Amino acid sequence: MKHSLCLLLLSGLLSLASAETRPNIVLVMADDHGYGDTGFTGHPFVQTPHLDAMAKGGLVFNRFYASAPVCSPTRASVMTGRHPFRVNVPNHGHYLRPHETTVAEALGSAGYVTGHFGKWHIGSVQKVSPTSPGGAGFDEWLSGLNFFDNDPYLSRNGEYGQFKGPGSVIAMDATIKFLSKHAKGDKPIFAVTWFPSPHDPQAELPQGLPNAATLYNDEDTKNPGYFREITLLDQQIGKLRKSLRQLGIVKNTLLFYCSDNGGLVAESSGGRAKKGSIYEGGLRVPAVMEWSAKYKAKTVDTPAFTSDLYPTLVALAGAKVAHQPLLDGIDLAPVIAGKRIERPPMGFWHGHTQGQGTWNDRIIKALFEAKKAGQPNPHPTRVLKNVNEFPTFGADDQRGHAAWNAWPWKLHRIERNQKVSFELYHLIKDPMEANDLSAAEPQRTTQMRKALERWQRSVLSSWSGADYQK
Repeated sequence: MKHSLCLLLLSGLLSLASAETRPNIVLVMADDHGYGDTGFTGHPFVQTPHLDAMAKGGLVFNRFYASAPVCSPTRASVMTGRHPFRVNVPNHGHYLRPHETTVAEALGSAGYVTGHFGKWHIGSVQKVSPTSPGGAGFDEWLSGLNFFDNDPYLSRNGEYGQFKGPGSVIAMDATIKFLSKHAKGDKPIFAVTWFPSPHDPQAELPQGLPNAATLYNDEDTKNPGYFREITLLDQQIGKLRKSLRQLGIVKNTLLFYCSDNGGLVAESSGGRAKKGSIYEGGLRVPAVMEWSAKYKAKTVDTPAFTSDLYPTLVALAGAKVAHQPLLDGIDLAPVIAGKRIERPPMGFWHGHTQGQGTWNDRIIKALFEAKKAGQPNPHPTRVLKNVNEFPTFGADDQRGHAAWNAWPWKLHRIERNQKVSFELYHLIKDPMEANDLSAAEPQRTTQMRKALERWQRSVLSSWSGADYQK
């Protein structure tokens, strides 16, 4: 009896120790922040002192990619670790299938308290919808359907309202309130903050600066509002980092920052082209992580992408996913530790399916006013959209622009009007993808083409629902 009691107590103590040593996790993502548009990545004038400080003391990922060149698909990759086509999000405005297990659900099942704040754009924000943040595993949420600027309409746990102030400030203040509420609790915290900036029309302004409205107007730039919103979101990062210190949880909090796709200014995008393209400028994004209890300042040169976040965090939390379909991402812990230098190739694909318009304020305002007046739901089709439809594809349905990053080589497959062309680049020697080597490297091109097309067929199979049947 005493022996059994001792074992029970020991088991309880071990479980408690495990819970206490698991970090709090805060994922922050910008909307359209390009790789070169921070001080720590070499931008000549944009002010990002807090991101620069975070980079100086944390881990900088030199080659970090969004899984897609537009917003919704990348967000789906963060939530699932899978290529967005697999989970029904081929372009902006499409809904993540509730059939998927999300990182919020996985971490919630492992004992984390979970919250989402800011732009959602992979589902509904109606309380009854399984595609809402609540339906996707978040305990608390203050979320918008798409990008939003000043005085936005948002949904708090399914209750609609208008909130005063810049959208990025509102999202961060809600995050800090959530962290403050649970900092002394008995559960580790998982918070996701998805800024609505610096997406156009860039109406938000940096806070507390006398020249905020004209900041960067005198610089040699075509888009000063874009850079003003980057400085605004940098201020919010500074506020978050300060709050983590004040709450006494900074040491054992993993804070990760990146963008959902490339930036809006091609000249500083960090590669060829910009948002909307799967050339480097549309995919490469700034990425930095802090977790002072575990990692000292360093740079990570092994390529990584947003699909890696799900398997990394699930493993870190010790979560168990009962029916895990095929992942495109990997656990980055061995990469960060320097135990793994190479990684499996990364697949990208865009242009297969059109996006769908989502007007945040217009839709949520209509929902708010209808509910207030006791009228029927004006947007019933937005509860689920097509998440229960499973398209079928022919073997040749590989239209659009796909790429296979088998570092340092990157092969592009471009199919338009049933005409297919290939381009091959060596990203170390040619980071701007200017010198096509497909003709000079025919064997490598053929091998990579076969691997890319095999992956595309796998993606289409997932999209058709095959993973759920298994």
